[in-house]
Amino acid sequence: MCTSHGRTEAEQAGAGRRGFLRATALIGAAATVVALPASAQAAARDTRWRPDPESRRFTLAVMPDTQYLFDGPSIDSAPIEASLRYLLEHGKDENIVFLSHLGDLTENGAQAEFAAAGKAFELLDRRGVGYSVLAGNHDIRSSTDDQRGSTPYLDVFGPRRFENGRTFGGASPDGYNTFHLFRAAGMEWLVLALDWRLSAKGYAWAKDVIARHPKTPVILTTHELVAEDDTLSSYGQQLWDELVHDHDQIFLTLNGHYWPAARATRRNAAGHDVHLHLTNYQNRYYGGAAMIRLYRFDLDRNTIDVETVSPWILGRAAEGLNELERRERELSGDADRFSVGVDFEERFSGFAPVPARPSRPASEMLVRGTVAYWRFDGHADGTVRDLSGHGNDLTVVKVADSGLTWSSAHHPDQPGHGSLVFQGGKPPLKGAYLRTIDGAPLNSATFKCGYTIEAFYLLPADWDPAHHAWASLISRTGTGGGAGRTADDPDEPLATLSLSDGPGPQWAVRPLNQQGIVTNWGDETAREQWWHVAVVNDGSHTTLYVQGCPVARNPHASAVGLTSLGLPWLLGGYEYAGKIDQILHGRLGDVRIVERALPVTSFMNH
Repeated sequence: MCTSHGRTEAEQAGAGRRGFLRATALIGAAATVVALPASAQAAARDTRWRPDPESRRFTLAVMPDTQYLFDGPSIDSAPIEASLRYLLEHGKDENIVFLSHLGDLTENGAQAEFAAAGKAFELLDRRGVGYSVLAGNHDIRSSTDDQRGSTPYLDVFGPRRFENGRTFGGASPDGYNTFHLFRAAGMEWLVLALDWRLSAKGYAWAKDVIARHPKTPVILTTHELVAEDDTLSSYGQQLWDELVHDHDQIFLTLNGHYWPAARATRRNAAGHDVHLHLTNYQNRYYGGAAMIRLYRFDLDRNTIDVETVSPWILGRAAEGLNELERRERELSGDADRFSVGVDFEERFSGFAPVPARPSRPASEMLVRGTVAYWRFDGHADGTVRDLSGHGNDLTVVKVADSGLTWSSAHHPDQPGHGSLVFQGGKPPLKGAYLRTIDGAPLNSATFKCGYTIEAFYLLPADWDPAHHAWASLISRTGTGGGAGRTADDPDEPLATLSLSDGPGPQWAVRPLNQQGIVTNWGDETAREQWWHVAVVNDGSHTTLYVQGCPVARNPHASAVGLTSLGLPWLLGGYEYAGKIDQILHGRLGDVRIVERALPVTSFMNH
């Protein structure tokens, strides 16, 4: 009697990109106009800032020069408060991990100006938000470096302000340079916030911080570096020569000071690109209106998507905006809204290489119900043993020319570190394939209670649909006609996990309860890349998965078990009308068959 299984679902917790709320949805950004109820304010005070440290999608917020908002008698903190509230409200859905201010908080560096700016940033302090500030030339006497001594800037935004913060790492003895650590995408990141002008002591301190965090990617923030597109200022060139060029951990630099916004790319001593970005909007409407730039990191897509918005303007949209404000609420120029491609694993490999996943013992793969498990991480003479212990061994069937080649190449999440290279195609046939031995229990199994079939595969660059499409990764011999099931093509095999002309996986079978063929169609899978495919039947329906994700074309038709004529299964071979018709052209890794539906979390690539 079969145990009842619920229909297997894709257990994906993907953090899809969430769009920003705009206009009237920005309640917090408009809080300077419409006050939040007292209860909501109390809840906000009680809610701590907690970004997801493991999500591979996170956002770094950047705020450049706000000096015209804190200028003597014309102080207006409303725009910056709107931006800070925006970050608080969207901290969770955007997974905002940190805010970097790029200096020139004030116009004159006066005590009253800093008092107003400091009060605005209390919005972040109360919620425990990680952020950094640094001195620009308007915040201090511009002719001095980080050894200048006490200033109103240091009184308000010195190390004492941050010392109890979760992200604060430390400060230089003078207090003008700080570093901050946050966790995102399961790893540690470092923000190095440097003064307007570094002294020799400042350079030594910065180098020491990097040396004490040898495996941590570094984002360097400072007030001056890039001056215009592909151009560094004279001081920016000094920073590059003295610090950035020889420190491979620095992959991104952010600065303000000049305008308009611009970008540059330089190759460091390790041969890696460093992305250097200038962002500053003080020359625009309302002194830049405390615009923020959002750097959305996506480590799965190897991309940083950048957007520039003014929460202050967006939050007032319900009041009606004039033409200038409508143009300024979001910026869409090439320097303001763009994407940067970064292969993070390769870029960080020189100082923080990702260790290869070790091989896992075969015994760990023998989950309850395993009826066959084959792996190719060792050579064999004509026979591949079934590691499940059920006697479903495989023998090599050579057709013509070359046989099978054993290789150490494998899917990065494959338990066994090896694969078989099949060098077949359509007739005239060549190469070899594998078949289960006569009398193997698998040959007669009907899987009435459900099944899971998994395989790893890779197709080479020269895979050609004209010569290689529709070959099987794994198939069951015997025809529909031979089983008395003549609907559709009676010469097709009883079950086959084939590769379409896309190429993409296709599972086509004759279930016990159907006369015809039931087919699951997968999406195209790229050549020269390893893929994991799984077919899961829960006793009534079948779902095809690629890399643990369900495909779109999974039929709703009932499919109970698999029809059998007691004939062998093939790996890398495909029969039509009872005769070998095609051999796989590609690599095949571990293959496992289980006589029940497995959840995604139990697949071999987990």
